[in-house]
Amino acid sequence: MPANANLAELVSFWSIITIVLSGLSLIVGVILIRRGQRTWHMRAMVTATAFAALFLALYITKTLLGASRGYNGPEEWRLAYYILLGSHTILAAANGPMALVVIYNALKGRGASGGSLAPTATRSGAAGSFFARHRAWARWTVPVWLYVAVTGWIIYLVLHAYPPKYIEL
Repeated sequence: MPANANLAELVSFWSIITIVLSGLSLIVGVILIRRGQRTWHMRAMVTATAFAALFLALYITKTLLGASRGYNGPEEWRLAYYILLGSHTILAAANGPMALVVIYNALKGRGASGGSLAPTATRSGAAGSFFARHRAWARWTVPVWLYVAVTGWIIYLVLHAYPPKYIEL
């Protein structure tokens, strides 16, 4: 066990809290946009993004502190665990750039509309095309983001359900 295990466990705990809050903010943001509450949607999505960025910083810190755990669960679950971990890792790597494209198009659309959050039907020109791309990318990014968040929680719970087997880096 690393000498700084208490700090690493604290950082690990807060990383889980931040990604839970990110996922919840994301869900709230989707609900808000479906209700037509664009200003609150934007606030929820900025909150979700901030919590996701904080999670990433905490996760990297935890890893640098040497608190990575290896799988120590039942042997018959090992393959399923690694399939889940593999899909989580690949989609997490893809989700960051996808989210940046969604955010970029939202900001460009808002800028092109003079800051207006008017309904899509009233948007024209560049603003309308940026918001259309924002919406198209968001239809793929939101499910990926939620999958990554939920599988991350599952991975955390599996790794913490059994005595730790630390990987020394």
